[in-house]
Amino acid sequence: MTRKRRTIAFLVDNVVGDYQSELRAGVERAAEAHDVNLLTAFGDPSSALRPDETDRSTFYHLIGPDTADGVIVASSTLSGYGGVDVMRAFCRSFAPLPVCSIGMAIDGVPSLMVDNALGSEISVAHLADEHGRRRIAYIGGPSSSEEAQLRAGGYRRALAARALPCDERLVAVGAFTIPTGREAMREIVARGAEFDAVVAANDKMALAAIEVLKAEGLRIPEDVLVCGFDDVGIARFTKPSLTTVHQPIKRLGGMAVSTILRLIGGEAVPALELAKVELTQRESCGCGYRAGDAILPPSPPVQGYPRPVSDQRAPLESALRRSVAIPIGALDGWAGDLLTALEEELAGDRGRFLRALQALLDEARREGVLLDQFQAVISLLRERVRPAPAGGDAAALEPLWHAARLLIGSESVHVEGEQRLRVELAAIDVIYGARGFAACLSLPVLKGLLASELPRMQLSHVAVSLYDDAQRASLRPLFLMDHGREVEAPPLSFPARRLAPPGFLGGAERSSMVVLPVAFGDVETFGVAVLDSRASAMSYDVLRVQLGSAVKAAALHREVVREVELRERLEQERVRQESHVAARIQTALVPKQLSIEGLELCAAMQPAAEVGGDYYDVLATPGGGWLGIGDVAGHGLAAGLIMLMIQSMVSALTSNDPSASPARVVVALNKAVYKNVRGRLDRDEHATLLLLRYERSGRVTFAGAHDDMIVCSARTRRCTCIASSGVWIGALPEIGAMTRDAELFLEDGDVLVLYSDGVTEARNAQHEQFGLERLCAIIEAVQTAPVEVIRDRILEAVEGWCPSPDDDITIVVARYRAPE
Repeated sequence: MTRKRRTIAFLVDNVVGDYQSELRAGVERAAEAHDVNLLTAFGDPSSALRPDETDRSTFYHLIGPDTADGVIVASSTLSGYGGVDVMRAFCRSFAPLPVCSIGMAIDGVPSLMVDNALGSEISVAHLADEHGRRRIAYIGGPSSSEEAQLRAGGYRRALAARALPCDERLVAVGAFTIPTGREAMREIVARGAEFDAVVAANDKMALAAIEVLKAEGLRIPEDVLVCGFDDVGIARFTKPSLTTVHQPIKRLGGMAVSTILRLIGGEAVPALELAKVELTQRESCGCGYRAGDAILPPSPPVQGYPRPVSDQRAPLESALRRSVAIPIGALDGWAGDLLTALEEELAGDRGRFLRALQALLDEARREGVLLDQFQAVISLLRERVRPAPAGGDAAALEPLWHAARLLIGSESVHVEGEQRLRVELAAIDVIYGARGFAACLSLPVLKGLLASELPRMQLSHVAVSLYDDAQRASLRPLFLMDHGREVEAPPLSFPARRLAPPGFLGGAERSSMVVLPVAFGDVETFGVAVLDSRASAMSYDVLRVQLGSAVKAAALHREVVREVELRERLEQERVRQESHVAARIQTALVPKQLSIEGLELCAAMQPAAEVGGDYYDVLATPGGGWLGIGDVAGHGLAAGLIMLMIQSMVSALTSNDPSASPARVVVALNKAVYKNVRGRLDRDEHATLLLLRYERSGRVTFAGAHDDMIVCSARTRRCTCIASSGVWIGALPEIGAMTRDAELFLEDGDVLVLYSDGVTEARNAQHEQFGLERLCAIIEAVQTAPVEVIRDRILEAVEGWCPSPDDDITIVVARYRAPE
């Protein structure tokens, strides 16, 4: 029976950062070498590190026996969010799983650290013993960090061992960041105490110190020497390059994997293991990369060199090792292997040395060693080696040394270009992906975006799941990808402690996965994402931010949509109720009986779903009567109220003076409507209104503004459209100058049709209007029929044209009968 492959969980604050990247690389490499699965969990340090060790609802605590056999905690990256007591409780909370700590010594938890105190001691020793410095300032880390305390202690012990004063004016504290390093250095400078060297508790603060010292007019290293701690990547490339204590960070990661596997196997392990540190000497202390006096033992007399390799193998091998800064535990035996290859080259195996040098450079690249350093190796060999037998000409080796230098230079350029290209490509992918995530307003859109963007980030095996309950005990899959293609996610939820749907983790092949929270800052946590580990660290960090932001945006969008829908429903209900009231007003004011001497009359009003402000009226007077038709702009209760206002004023004004000028009535009515609507109701509605004063003789006087009147002649049986020339009611305070009476005369049998724009502007499915021509054609077709038939034919035609009109429809039909 095949034994199940072990799985190790690695908990860290982030995957971005020189220290974190190196540590993760060491853990990754060791896990692969031991053929164990790896889960790297990062992204929620502040909310996870709570003093209450009974709280197991945080992101990191999803790691447990269901997914891992042991846990490695990068305590040095998490300790800034809590002290030693908090870290102790955090590590112990994973019981019964075995746990080991990196970077912080924790009681009861096997711990691995670099010798932080020794690192500071060798920095001070180098500055004092090799460079004669006596006033050495120190920039320390935060008091909550055990590493910072140990490094500060090493600084003080090194001073005491040399009887150098520990002037507290030369000590300041930062927080392992460039901004706090600047402030600490400025604080020391401001105190006015003299100093000739600076030791910082990490490289970021050392680089910040150099920046401040340069701004003060001091030269590095001519005036002040500076040393850092960590040997981060940028330390090699600054000007000046930074002398620093090199931590074997990758080796720590490998040691942690070995330790946790021994714990899983039931073996006893040391409570604390210290990894050695070494000083990498560069320009900021005045040394730089050298294969000379500061690194190598004193050179023998010139006349003793060059000699064959066999005559000096042991001292030459030792000199080669010291000529290059290589992390402890890396490239074991490289110097001896290279000398053996050189001997074989000199013995006749042409190309052997360059092949060995190429293999060495390839391995050094994987270890992160700066390849330019190997130029010092060639310089040393060129100085000390000549072909055997005795008397061989050293100049014969010049083509070999030249080819070796070209190879080193080419590989160095290739490495730097490859790193730059990788960063630029990752940045491009991140930029384009971020644009998409920023515009993502729904989960379906997010799924589509993940399907297109994740393969661009070199991700092919992904599970994104969201919490299914308030207690965050279960997850429901949102998005699954396998072999670079989206697959259908199972609809069922699963326990959150499983991290991903059944079958996603723990396959037959070894896997290395990254686990991160789907969260919106420290405020809300929505779920968990599990991704394969082939992408760049930048991609994971951006995904951590963008995924949570996209889910938050989708949630906010859903809330906004629900709120809008609710408001729309409330608004629709309000409009419905208003429309109901307006419809009652509108229909209640329709004249019950249409009777004017000499006119055969009929009318119809059909309110739309959202009642507008259509108005018509028929008022009989001695010897004639008044006809009115109008349309208030807008819908609902306000339009109905304005229509009521117009109807009541028309009725009052015409009853008071039946023979009044229609223009005077319209002008008076406009003044009142404008004052009431604009001044009292604070609204801007207006209305069309056409008033006609009919006399028994057939004379019709009219004024106002509305749709064209239609008169169908009994004699010609053709329609004539008569336009009105006034202006809207309520739009202007005074319209007297623009309102005039006009006249028309009806002959016996002529048909007069008044209508609202709901007739002519009704649209069919193709958005064509019913139109005035079509209306006239219908009237002409039934010109001799009773007025009720004319009305009904118009209504039927409009309904057939537009079954669901969105505006009121009003029609008034009158046939004139001349006196006998």
